[in-house]
Amino acid sequence: MGFEQLAALRDQLAKKAAAESGTGAGKGARQGARKGTPNGERTGARDGERTAARTGAGADAPAGAKGRRPAQAAAPAKPVDPVVHSIARLQKHFPKAFPKNPAPKVPLKVGTFEDLTQHAAKLALTEAELREAIRTWCSGARYWSCMVEGAKRLDLDGNEAGVVTLADAKRAQQLKARRAGGSRPPKARPAAAATPAAPAAPAAPAAPATPETPATP
Repeated sequence: MGFEQLAALRDQLAKKAAAESGTGAGKGARQGARKGTPNGERTGARDGERTAARTGAGADAPAGAKGRRPAQAAAPAKPVDPVVHSIARLQKHFPKAFPKNPAPKVPLKVGTFEDLTQHAAKLALTEAELREAIRTWCSGARYWSCMVEGAKRLDLDGNEAGVVTLADAKRAQQLKARRAGGSRPPKARPAAAATPAAPAAPAAPAAPATPETPATP
């Protein structure tokens, strides 16, 4: 084979190799286009939907609402008896005459109410409120326990102003015993047998009424 024939054969082989190389690249591009483009579109669409869902959920919920529990309504406060406020003012301005618990109470001077009315403006209390405060203060086991015969009565400043008499001490003990007895439940009575009713006894004369409180301070 001559030189010219070898050169022609070489050119043919080169053209054939180039043609085969171009055909393979075209197939790869077409296959990549068929496979990559739809998949990419679907993947992008799914990512966009997820992002939109998260963004929409965050936009609908109020700021700072995530992870919080609804606040419970506060229980209504119990009303306080007005006399408690009145006594608190007496204890603030006259601590020696109206000591705070657990200190024992002291017998008050007879006429303490009249003395308090002179300080009504300073206490910001009316006469009715003062009267109710004194009545409540002097009605209870803690006050009756201090009403011992011979105990010193004190005025608003804590100065001695008389003593507890025997009659005052007895009256206080009676009230204390009555309060203690009244707190016990009454005993149940057995059912009465069916017997003829006994004639009613004549009514006894009424006993004089016993005062409910010791001598008014």
